[in-house]
This record gives sequence, structure tokens and C-alpha cells, in this order.
Amino acid sequence: MVRGTKAEDVIRVLQQIPLKQRRTVREVTLDMAGNMGLIVRRSFPEATLVIDRFHVQKLALEALQEIRIKHRWEALDAENDAIENARTKSTKYTPELLPNEDTLKQLLARSRYLLYKASSKWTDNQQKRAAILFARYPDLEKAYKLCQNLSWIFNNTKDKTSALIRLAKWDEKVRQAAFKSFNTISRTMSIHYQNILNYFDNRSTNASAESFNAKIKAFRAQFRGVRNMEFFLYRLTTIYA
Repeated sequence: MVRGTKAEDVIRVLQQIPLKQRRTVREVTLDMAGNMGLIVRRSFPEATLVIDRFHVQKLALEALQEIRIKHRWEALDAENDAIENARTKSTKYTPELLPNEDTLKQLLARSRYLLYKASSKWTDNQQKRAAILFARYPDLEKAYKLCQNLSWIFNNTKDKTSALIRLAKWDEKVRQAAFKSFNTISRTMSIHYQNILNYFDNRSTNASAESFNAKIKAFRAQFRGVRNMEFFLYRLTTIYA
């Protein structure tokens, strides 16, 4: 275990492993952070860099949620304006109720989790909420479909050539949609496209490492931090090793 993520510190520790052993590493999955790529290139000279698909998809989902949050703030502002206007007229403000009994701000708040899921996995309530949401906000539906299309590409493409073609078509859809955040994702993917395409060789991810990291964070959170690092590592080894 290395304290922090400073490239030089991690490289110094990894280079304590004999070069002959490090040359046997053929593939490393990582995110798009520059320091991670530097660490791999300096420490494992024979390894292919693979951008984890879930980091790419996470960016798209964050862009989708950004659009939802923008609309939610707009709905909150509109409601505040309506309440203040009603007060000046000494009338009672009654919010609009949508067909599923949500107010507009409730609709946008409660739609958070359904946007992470494929439509085939929506509950009946989520299906009704999504229909109302997309009717009100077509841009959210367009962004949701972009996310789902990207997920479909990673799930159903078996080789680099097909992946390159499909990702190029996805990039064109992003350009047509004209979402600023998605255009940023598209540019990021074009910079790292070769390492993203490497995923389709062996479909490798670092999901198990991310899962273990989440367990460590949850374990640490139970004790509100760590004072004795040696004892903490001992407990981790005892529980998870």
C-alpha cells in the first residue's frame, strides 16, 4: 500500500519489484488520470493500458445528472417566484400536480435513480415518472438515450473495429445533440481513444479493485478515520485477505 497517488512515490515503490517480473505484466486497467498512465508506462513497460469502461460511462452519467440538476434548480426558482407572487397578491399558492401526483421539483428529484438504470429495469412507478419527465424535458430523454447507447456499445461490441465505428457514430450523435458536457466527454474520449479501444481485446475492467476500495472506505468510515495505520491494515488483512 502506497500513501497518496503521487506518481513518483508510486513508481519508486513499484520499481522495487524486479524488472523481469514487471515485464510479465501484459495489461493494466486504469482511469483517464494522467498520473496513472505515467505510473503504468514507467513501471510495467510491456503492459497495454486499458481505460476502464465504467470510468467512461460514469462521465456520461454525470453529464446526464448535470442536466437534470440544472432543470431542478430552474424548477425551484420558478416555484419560489410563484410563491412570492402569490404572497404579494394575498393569495394561496398551489403547486401544479403532475399525473403521478409529483410536483415538478419532486419529479426532478425523484428521477435521479431511474436515469442510472436501463428502461427494461424500471419499476412501474419509474416508467410512469420517466414518461412524464421526458415529455416535459426532451433534452433529458436525448441525454439518457446517449448514455444508454454508450452502455450498449460496451456491452455488445466484440472487437476493436466494430467498436471504433460505433463510437464514431455515437460521437456524431453527441455533436448533433449539442450538449456542452457531452461534447467535453467526446473530446476526452478522442484523446484516450486507443486505450479505450483496448478494452475490447479482453474486456478487462478493474471492477473488483473498485469494489474492494469501496469496502475499505466503508470500513474506514465506521471508525470515522484511522489513527493507528498498522492496526488498521492488520484488521483489513484479517477481514478481507
